[in-house]
Amino acid sequence: MLRSALAFLVLALFGDPAGAADQLNVVATFSILGDLVTNVGGERVNVTALVAPNGDAHVYAPTPADSKKLAAAAIVFSNGLGFEGWIDRLVKASGTKAATVVASKGVKPRTEDDDHGKIDPHAWQSVANAKIYVGNIRDALIKADPPGKDAYDANAKAYLAKLDALETDVKKAIDSIPRERRKIITTHDAFGYFGATYGMEFIAPQGVSTDAEASARDIAKIITQIKRQKVPAVFLENVTDDRLLRQIAAESGAKIGGKVYSDALSDAGGLAATYIDMIRNNIRQFTAALVS
Repeated sequence: MLRSALAFLVLALFGDPAGAADQLNVVATFSILGDLVTNVGGERVNVTALVAPNGDAHVYAPTPADSKKLAAAAIVFSNGLGFEGWIDRLVKASGTKAATVVASKGVKPRTEDDDHGKIDPHAWQSVANAKIYVGNIRDALIKADPPGKDAYDANAKAYLAKLDALETDVKKAIDSIPRERRKIITTHDAFGYFGATYGMEFIAPQGVSTDAEASARDIAKIITQIKRQKVPAVFLENVTDDRLLRQIAAESGAKIGGKVYSDALSDAGGLAATYIDMIRNNIRQFTAALVS
C-alpha cells in the first residue's frame, strides 16, 4: 500500500515517465521545418531541429552531437531541393536506421535563371507549398506510428485550416500594395516562391544560397536596376550579414524596411517564433514599407 501511495505521488509530481518515453523521436533539419512537424505531431512526438532559430542551414556544419541525435531518431525530416547540402553525409555518418523523409516532395521546383538554373530550395515561403509539407509530414508520422493516425490526421486538419486563413490574409495584404510598388530587394533569393505565388518581384545580390558572394559587378547591376525600376525598399534578413544590403540602400536611395525571416525562425520570444508568425511578420514588414 505504501508502494502504491509513493507511485501515485511520483506520478502526481512528475507526470508519467512512460508517456514521455512513448513519444516518437523526430529530427528536422532546421527550425521552420521543425515547427511544421511539431504542429502535425503534437504531443506524440519529440522534435529536435538541428539548425537552431536564427541559424543558417546553407552553411551549417554538423557536429558529433548531431550524429547522436540522428542515431536516436525514428524519422529524419529534411527540406530537400538541395537546401541541406550536408544532410546525406550526416545520415551516413550517423549510422541511423531512421526513415528519411523529404518534406518538399510533390512541390514544383522553381529555378533561378540568374543563378545558372540552380533550383531554389525555399519552397516553404509559399503557404500553398507549406500545405504540401504538412501532408508529407502527416503521412510519414502515420507510417512510423500507426496507432497515432487519428491524432496526426486531426492535427494536420486543424493546422491546414490555420494555413488557409493565413494565405487568405497574405493575399489581402498583397492586394493593398500598389502593383507598381511590389518590388523588393533582399540579401539572398529566398522569397522566389512567395513572389511567384503572390505576385511580387524579389531581387537579390547573392542568388539562392547565402554561401555565394556577390561580385562588384552584380552589386552595381542591382543598384542600377533599383534606380531604373524605382524599387522602393530593401529588407534585411535574420540569417545574413546586413552590411551589403545597407551599402546597396545607401548607394541606390532605396528605403531600408524591417527585418524579415527567410531560412530560420526567430527565438521563442521573437517576432517569428513559428512558421505562421514568420509569414505574418514578413507580410507586415512588406506592406509597411510598400503601401504608399
